[in-house]
Amino acid sequence: MARINPEFSDELKKYGAFDANACYNCGNCTAVCTLSDEDNSFPRKMVRYSVLGLEGEIQASLDPWLCYYCGECSTTCPREANPGELMMSLRRWLTAQYDWTGFSGLLYKSLGASVTGFLVLALAVIAFGFSMDFRMADLLHYGHYFEMGAIALVASVILLPNIIHMWYQTVRKPGTEAGLKTYFTCLRDLLVHMFTQKRALGCDDNQFRWFEHFILVLGYLSLLFTTVFLDWFSTQSMFIIVLGYFESAVIFVVTFDFVRRRIQKDHEISKHSHSSDWFFVVWLFLMGLFSFLVRLFIDLNVLQQNMWLFMLQLIVLVQWALLIVPFGKWTHFLYRSFAMYFQEIKLAAN
Repeated sequence: MARINPEFSDELKKYGAFDANACYNCGNCTAVCTLSDEDNSFPRKMVRYSVLGLEGEIQASLDPWLCYYCGECSTTCPREANPGELMMSLRRWLTAQYDWTGFSGLLYKSLGASVTGFLVLALAVIAFGFSMDFRMADLLHYGHYFEMGAIALVASVILLPNIIHMWYQTVRKPGTEAGLKTYFTCLRDLLVHMFTQKRALGCDDNQFRWFEHFILVLGYLSLLFTTVFLDWFSTQSMFIIVLGYFESAVIFVVTFDFVRRRIQKDHEISKHSHSSDWFFVVWLFLMGLFSFLVRLFIDLNVLQQNMWLFMLQLIVLVQWALLIVPFGKWTHFLYRSFAMYFQEIKLAAN
């Protein structure tokens, strides 16, 4: 028997949702959504679940992750219930449900908690710099090892358990019986969606936004590889140096356009920005900008005289690695990719 939470709509508002109760079930959102078919009522089903407070059904569903928020549903809603933003808020809520630490929900619901977290990490980095007497060689050395350690720690201690929890809630608990062969057969879908996000191409007038996201994902992942495994800030290889410049420039340019859109609000998906949306795009913008400048100052042999720049870059890196990646909007990239994977598994098992 389904359990109803009458306070769910109020809880969802803390994650950014508008008044879902404004919906009077006209069906306009479903009529314009390219994801709707005979078996799936996008996003109408999730709207009704939210209004009724069916938390269990929402937690077991992959539907919120299948939505790429083209904004058409919100544009055509006669009641301004904003179903597109509701789906976005459901993704935030689900992120908090998957997270065993509880930090995701805390940071999503409280801007003060997020700002406090950023400040604490910034002070910790500055204190670390003092303990090293701001010796550039040591800071570069430990900064590089921090990147490797943070990737291993966050992936194994936070993200992997959360993905397993997501799998249990959406695949195992609903009763999907799939053999090991099915998981391996569908693995291709995980990799394709993770690196291309090709499902976004199904949205009308979304090709340029998809291209920007595609370029950003490639730029981010390749810069991560270049800085962590090719040691970009210490290498003398001209090929690696130029490659890193190009990758950081790509991130800077694309995220600059994202910031511009959110400021100008020139599209439906840019009109309503949660604090986590701003943190994600601004910090990624700063990552690209500071990485480019730090390497440039190294090549000009003036970084030692401009220690403040490297400290800013290190602060942004630590905040990104320990807050935004494990608990912020970055996780949507990961959960969406696994949602596509789990969806294919469920379809193959039925």
